[in-house]
Amino acid sequence: MLLVLEKEITQEQKNNIRNILFREGYIVREMSEAGQNIIGAVGKGDKKTDFFEALPGVAKVVSISTSFKLVSRQLHTEDTRVQVGDVVVGGDRITIVAGPCAIESRDQALTIAKEVKRYGAVLFRGGAFKPRTSPYSFQGLQEEGLKILAEVRGVTGLGVVTEITSPAQADMMMKYVDIVQVGARNMQNFELLKCVGRIGKPVVLKRGLSSTIEEWLMSAEYILSEGNDNVILCERGIRTFEPYTRNTLDLSAIPVLKTLTHLPVIIDPSHATGIREKVSPMARAAIAAGADGLMIEVHHDPDHALSDGAQSLYPKQFGQLTRDLYVIAPVVGKQMDFDYLDKAKAVDYLSRTNGSGIQRAAFLGEMGTFSHKACTQYFETQVAGVPSPSFKAIFEAVKTGEVDFGVVPVENSLTGSIHENFDFLLEYDLKIIGEIKLRIIHHLIGHPGTKIDGIKRVLSPPLIFQQCRQFLDQHPDWELVPVKDTAAAVKEISTTKNPGDVAIASKEAADIYGMAVIEEGIETNPRNFTRFVIIGAQPLDKGPRRKSSLIFSTGNQPGALFEVLKIFAENSINMVKLESRPIHGKPWEYMFYVDIETDSESETFRPVLDLLKEKTDYFKILGSY
Repeated sequence: MLLVLEKEITQEQKNNIRNILFREGYIVREMSEAGQNIIGAVGKGDKKTDFFEALPGVAKVVSISTSFKLVSRQLHTEDTRVQVGDVVVGGDRITIVAGPCAIESRDQALTIAKEVKRYGAVLFRGGAFKPRTSPYSFQGLQEEGLKILAEVRGVTGLGVVTEITSPAQADMMMKYVDIVQVGARNMQNFELLKCVGRIGKPVVLKRGLSSTIEEWLMSAEYILSEGNDNVILCERGIRTFEPYTRNTLDLSAIPVLKTLTHLPVIIDPSHATGIREKVSPMARAAIAAGADGLMIEVHHDPDHALSDGAQSLYPKQFGQLTRDLYVIAPVVGKQMDFDYLDKAKAVDYLSRTNGSGIQRAAFLGEMGTFSHKACTQYFETQVAGVPSPSFKAIFEAVKTGEVDFGVVPVENSLTGSIHENFDFLLEYDLKIIGEIKLRIIHHLIGHPGTKIDGIKRVLSPPLIFQQCRQFLDQHPDWELVPVKDTAAAVKEISTTKNPGDVAIASKEAADIYGMAVIEEGIETNPRNFTRFVIIGAQPLDKGPRRKSSLIFSTGNQPGALFEVLKIFAENSINMVKLESRPIHGKPWEYMFYVDIETDSESETFRPVLDLLKEKTDYFKILGSY
């Protein structure tokens, strides 16, 4: 049941309610929803709802209708994010778990782990205990396999995942691994579920071969009822009458689960298909359907694998798959980050060197802007977002140390570069330390219950009106009211409470200010992406540097620019962006902004750097990231 608390409730009353619930044997969860404080209670107490409604401070009691209570979205409306070291499962980043079906040897595990990390995996899977259909099949290296997994973690930094098959293995799991997996055959092994609930480590719970979604969620309920909320659901295919694949991947389970539960959902297309050539297409489809991540089997020599070689990708096939996911991810509001772990370590390193504790990142506008979304997607929970009134204010705040980072847009796929920020990159002695590309989806947002025919005014920045012109032209009687940013528009209509006022903004802004989405995706061109860069006062001493941004000027003579660009070509450096900007105070003279795919801080780039400085009048490295 859900106990909705009165707004004026005292802390003493709240403590009394909690104590009564505990005394009656309930599991208690406290939450905030749409400005209301709510206590969720799950258990076998025999008191009727009338008893709890009569308690001081309780406004009303709402029953949870589903048989699964703790995993239900009724009890926990926000998505759960499972933290595993520096990795967050269930956030905006796609989480890739990859590795062999079974740990066969130290060399095999380390070889595969290094390959999958290079291509974007953030967690390493490998079975040490293998429950096989035949008793004569390879059963795993057992504790020796767990020791190898622990060594893989130490060498690569990847968190490790393996299957637990018996409560007797719990102590070993606690000692060696980061995530325990309950396999399909053990989904309804209730004593094992209770065990993994008690040990407290994150759990990957695979769906049983012939289990319904409700049965699967009830199994998750067993784990949560023991006090472990860190559960990741894994769809791995169910048994049907279709013989052309090993199992049938139930992609429809993804949107169903997203409606029913707050737990993160990953997909295992390897076991679902059982055929190497079918794995990548189903993996791509799973991400498009909204999965939070993938579990992929990879082997460097699958023809000689001791377990499930036929469904294991070669490392290069895995690499191609992750490149595909990099393209797909922004379309569904996520990101595929090849350097997830390195970036997380770099941010942590800056935190320790700055000695500032929790770090702060400035973004443009109110909470709920697309800049805010870019900030939260890039940093997730590691950094606190700070609203800022202007781009200049962001640069100033980073310069003075008021914040640690700034998040600023530099170009849009439809409208081109944000020239103001390129000028600020030249003016301020700051460094680009990262980037993120965000798909821009505009929603029509208003008060709950607002109908299209009741709309009088639309609030949003002028640029957004242009991007939604086709939709707005269908309603010529609407008054378009310009405001400074999208989130400010939503904030204003939430304050004025005029049902005829609506805003164009992100879904996140609607959620923050308690508004409703009236019309989804009203932008004229869906291929609307914005590239944001992350700026800091100092470069990252740790972490990846696959790309660099430079700025330079040349003499005003024929072939001057050609001589500079030729240096990149002769040194096999790929240039992915070139843009000119006028030099302030020098009419008809220009600075050139260049993005190249290399680490400009590396020793191998030093000779190239010397050549560039010889051929330019002014040269500055904006950052390597």
